[in-house]
Amino acid sequence: MLALGWRYRAGCIRVLAQQTVLVLLSLGGLGLIGLGIDYLRHQVEAGSSAPNWPLGLTPPRDWSPLATTTLVAACIVAVALVQNWLRYRAAVSVADLTQKIVVQLRSDVYDKLQRLSFRFFDQHESGSIINRVTGDVQAVRTFIDGVIIQVVTVLVSLAAYLVYMLSVHVPLSLACLATTPLLWFISVRFARLMRPAYQTNRELADRMVLTLSENVQGVQVVKGFAAQEQEIAKFEAANSRIRQSKHGIFWRISLFQPFSGFLTQLNMLVLLAYGGYLVVQGQLLLGEGLFVFANLMQQFANQVGQLVNVSNSISASLTGAQRVFEVLDAPLEITSRPLAVRLSRAKGAIRFEGLSFAYCPGQEVLSGIDLEILPGECVALVGATGSGKSTLLSLIPRFYDPTSGRLLVDGIDVRELNLEDLRRSIGLVFQENFLFSNTVSANIAFGHPAASQAQVEHAAIAAAADGFVRQMPGGYEAVIGEHGSNLSGGQRQRLAIARALLLEPSILLLDDATTAIDPETEHEILAALERAMRGRTTLLVANRLSTLRRADRIVVLERGRIVQTGTHDELLLRPGPYRRMAELQMHSAVEQPRREAA
Repeated sequence: MLALGWRYRAGCIRVLAQQTVLVLLSLGGLGLIGLGIDYLRHQVEAGSSAPNWPLGLTPPRDWSPLATTTLVAACIVAVALVQNWLRYRAAVSVADLTQKIVVQLRSDVYDKLQRLSFRFFDQHESGSIINRVTGDVQAVRTFIDGVIIQVVTVLVSLAAYLVYMLSVHVPLSLACLATTPLLWFISVRFARLMRPAYQTNRELADRMVLTLSENVQGVQVVKGFAAQEQEIAKFEAANSRIRQSKHGIFWRISLFQPFSGFLTQLNMLVLLAYGGYLVVQGQLLLGEGLFVFANLMQQFANQVGQLVNVSNSISASLTGAQRVFEVLDAPLEITSRPLAVRLSRAKGAIRFEGLSFAYCPGQEVLSGIDLEILPGECVALVGATGSGKSTLLSLIPRFYDPTSGRLLVDGIDVRELNLEDLRRSIGLVFQENFLFSNTVSANIAFGHPAASQAQVEHAAIAAAADGFVRQMPGGYEAVIGEHGSNLSGGQRQRLAIARALLLEPSILLLDDATTAIDPETEHEILAALERAMRGRTTLLVANRLSTLRRADRIVVLERGRIVQTGTHDELLLRPGPYRRMAELQMHSAVEQPRREAA
């Protein structure tokens, strides 16, 4: 956090300089008021001590008391005007500094999120991530403004007040400030005790944001099951837990502030008793002494009170900032190594050598995978849910790195290849397709923004998407709703395939690319894909026999291991999981017309 402040040291120094001048002007204003009081008292009481004019600027003897007091008053007004103007400039400088920090930090967090591996997102809920980018970044602004700048300002102020007070009367200063070390110690302890409460509060806020996010995304399910009242109660409960947490925090603060205020007021009692005695004894002036001292004590108490607020700000801001820096400091697991091998265009040879992978230590999802795929070959991956098919695909573009073993593309370990080059050589169609709130053209050209309209349309034709796109109002410039909400599942799937084909990739990965498509559309897409797959290495996850028949080779996975390989016809002749799956599908295909006829 201090390092972040150092990055913006010029702005911080400017603000601190302004605050220092404000403190000095405040002292100057108090001194002038005290001087005026002592001058008037000297004029009224002939036996009273004459004031000590600053810098030896004693007014001429022929000046009348009215002229002298008018001059003092004019100086006080001038100091007040300069002080208020500078206070305005300081407020603007603080706002400008903190907003620069917030904007830059939010950009840094977003940039880091783009480069973090999938494992980070597996371990953190979306509500927590969103809350860190939005709410928790503001905590850093609070730290810069409410802690760093405030603490230095308070320390400068306290130092200036202390020097001034000691210059007036040393014993009185020490007596009035006797409770300050105790107050400082209590403030530090209070800040440490409040940290867990703020941490809990931020976690509760994460859960509330997650509840809101899930409800918005799953609104069809909520309404379809008439669960609105249930979800309202769930959100109210999450909101209520935040309120209760905040109530506990405010309750502790409201107890602490009067206690700290009581300690500072004890100092005023000491001042009135001891300082009054000194004035009566003629050892202290009423204006420059007791009056200025009383105001300095009040200012001193206010600044110490600011430390109470600072201790509270530290607890709140460090809790949020810790969550921000968890993102910024998270290790980048998947990166290009120094002097990584550049890949202009992959040939498409893929080889798995003794590869194993686990999301969590000791829980292997893939084990001992040995598989070689030739350039231009189409290999289908088959297996029950959880057998590791999608995980195997995700290792090729390095969404994760193997736990052990190697994965080679064109004979080079993928960890040695330039990461961007590798992914540019791969076309992806995920199991759950995500479309952005943008035009159809922009979604198809997402991986290749510089693509021409002709290229976009060619990719759409290859994915059998051109027909329905031209029927949409606006055609390729039609805006797709959030997550593709205004499209059918099959339409979203075809746009995702077009997005992958536009890259003209050497390797094509299709993760259940035909699951949400009707048989007629599937036939169109498979025919188009056959043309698109020529000359490309293709790995596809599929369960439909109509798709599997088109593969050059089928690999059957079971519990993370390869148990069968061969063509569709070869595997039908062998007892095993593939033949059982095929028999079930063929049996269902025969029984379906009978049930419909009945």
